[in-house]
Formats: sequence, structure tokens, C-alpha cells
Amino acid sequence: MYLPRFSGQTPAPSRLDDVVLATLDPETFYRKRRTQQDIAMRKLSPLDHFIDEIDHSLRTLYGKPHATCRVDPASCCEEADLSEEERKHAGDLLRVDHAGEVSAQGLYRGQALTARDPVTRAQMELSAMEENDHLLWTEARLEALGTHKSLLGPFWYWGSYGIGAFAGILGDRWSLGFIDETEQQVIHHLSEHIEKLPKADKKSRAVLEQMREDEAHHAYKARELGGARLPWPARKLMHLVSRVMTTTAAKI
Repeated sequence: MYLPRFSGQTPAPSRLDDVVLATLDPETFYRKRRTQQDIAMRKLSPLDHFIDEIDHSLRTLYGKPHATCRVDPASCCEEADLSEEERKHAGDLLRVDHAGEVSAQGLYRGQALTARDPVTRAQMELSAMEENDHLLWTEARLEALGTHKSLLGPFWYWGSYGIGAFAGILGDRWSLGFIDETEQQVIHHLSEHIEKLPKADKKSRAVLEQMREDEAHHAYKARELGGARLPWPARKLMHLVSRVMTTTAAKI
């Protein structure tokens, strides 16, 4: 069953426009974006788009990306007194989850680049904004646990960007189907991590549970917009690639 994305949390007052945009349906979001572009009275050149993509990647990897400014789910819990072994274990799990969010940004940006339907593109932008929440939350947990992000961030981002762009070239139905399958695998992966977390680490658990809820919504929206179910060989290949990424990110 799909649960509401915001879980009753009150967004922070900063970046209010992003908060409002994130609550819109895709068609309204698209119209608002078009209005903003018309006001700007300027058509973006290929160079403009290139600079925008580089800026987005740098924000994702090394800066503070644009997000919805929802309250961090971890803020509602007390920090646990974990042993060194528990901190390392939780940190390894959260490092994988953070790397997954870096990949998600690349994936959505690549798919939005080649999406043909403007409403489909708008939905991908909305989902990417929520994925940035996850990126910030997991990074905060890594810092609190005293560990680092995956050193292979640029590889995760640009590798996923290429995959997303290719999926978009195949057509919106297949691109949306790719999102649906990706999110289903991420939901399964997050459920495994929630079970493996130290029982006392309620902060990390709250973050992963909200992420799982959001991923379920993204999968639902992809199906609602007409995503096709991918053939079994494609789903199996995606699973194998995901396993390689999670195993590598936990260590590097």
C-alpha cells in the first residue's frame, strides 16, 4: 500500500519554492516550470544545458543539492550509544545507501534528458528532488557515524547518467518501466538494510524507512504514467549490476 510521502512532517521554511514544487502533480509542475522559463525570455543553448548538468553533478557529489527541505526523519530520534563495531556496520550500510542515491540522481537526470513527454520529464524531476532529500539524510548519518562517503561517487553518478539516458532513448514506456524495476529492487535492498541495522540505531532506521516509503511512491508514479514491465533478462541484469555496486560501495 502506498503511504504519503511526507508522513506529517513540516518542511523547513528555507527554499519554500522547492517545497511547494515538490507537492505538485507533474502536469502543474511542468506548467509552472514553463512559466518560469517564459518569464526568463531565454532559450537554453546546448552549452547552457551542459553547464547545468555539470553543476548538478557537482552539487550531488560535493555540495548541497536542491531538495524539498523536508525534516530529516533522524531528527525525531535520540543518537544511540553504539559500539565501534556497530558504528562501522551501520556506516557500511549507509555508505551503500548514499551511493545508491548518488546513482539515482544520475539515473533521473539522464532519463529526463532524453524523455519525450514533458509530463514524464516533470515527474522525473520531482522524483529526483525527493531523492536529494535521501542524499542529504544519508550523508548526515555518515557524518554522525564518523565514516566517509563512497570514493567512487563520480563513477556511480555518470555511469547511472549514461544508463538513464539510454533508457530514455528507448522510449518513455521503457524508461518508466526501468524506474519501476529499479525502485522495486531498491525497496527490497532498503528492507534488508533496515533488518541488518543495529537495533539501537533508531536514527538510521527512521531515515531508511522514509526512503523506502518514497521509493514505493516513485515506483507507483512510474507505473501510473504507463511504465512497461521489463523482460526477465533485463531485470536479472539490473539485479546483478546492483549487487556489484552495493558490494563495492560498502568497501570503497
